[in-house]
Amino acid sequence: MARFLHLPGVDEVAEEDPLSGVANLFDVSVVFIVGLMISLFSIYRMGDLVDARSEVTMVKTNAQGEREIIIKKGTKITAYKVTGKTTTGNGERLGIAYRLANGQIIYVPEPGVDAPNAPR
Repeated sequence: MARFLHLPGVDEVAEEDPLSGVANLFDVSVVFIVGLMISLFSIYRMGDLVDARSEVTMVKTNAQGEREIIIKKGTKITAYKVTGKTTTGNGERLGIAYRLANGQIIYVPEPGVDAPNAPR
């Protein structure tokens, strides 16, 4: 058994494989990527996107100014493209929406009209 196993002697320098560090670089890069994903999810508060019980609505605008509304309810995701077309139909006025200077939109229901999501 000893003739097949060559152990370096006390005064002999052990040989190192020059590619042994490549595997360690791969492991470090995987840990870095996972850490980056976790930090981005926490910074942008996007944990609701991966939660199966949450409901999220996002408005996405591309470089050409086209908007898309993305709605996530539970595990179902639906996307709607917003067009500039005017439509007609029957309905009732529920309230007024205001856009503030910082871009936030506030909905104010009219008196005597129940809010669409109000508990009954």
